[in-house]
Amino acid sequence: MPAKYGGKRSKMDALIDEGTFNPNSEKVRDPKFRGSEFFDPHDAVQVKYEMLRRVSVDNVSVTDASDEYGVSRPTYYQAKANFDTRGIAGLVPAKPGPRGPHKVDDEVLAFLQARLVAGEPVRARELAKLVRIELDVALHPRTIERLLKKTIR
Repeated sequence: MPAKYGGKRSKMDALIDEGTFNPNSEKVRDPKFRGSEFFDPHDAVQVKYEMLRRVSVDNVSVTDASDEYGVSRPTYYQAKANFDTRGIAGLVPAKPGPRGPHKVDDEVLAFLQARLVAGEPVRARELAKLVRIELDVALHPRTIERLLKKTIR
């Protein structure tokens, strides 16, 4: 892929950075994706969208379409469900990793809030040490700052 997207990084780099790179691009057998400037087999969102279009508009069977686009039938059905509920945004893969502070439960939050003093700055390093000693939970000071910023509002 030529580096013509902004001159600074290639489209491939952008796809990788955004989490939309298709690692199985060689499995895409639709002729539109071969030698085309527009159709890019490395773009997972475009591949999924075109697969959905082939089934709904061109009346290709789900089995044939999933084979043609190099994905499993369950992957097709998941993409279809995501597209039906969220549109194109549903085809963008979710970011990996935790969706929030998974170590912080109600007990930890209550412990932290009980040690806040109105008008005083949050002393996240000290709070992190206290949480570690008293509750045996290791929290980064920045996690504590973000958490308390959300709850103090």
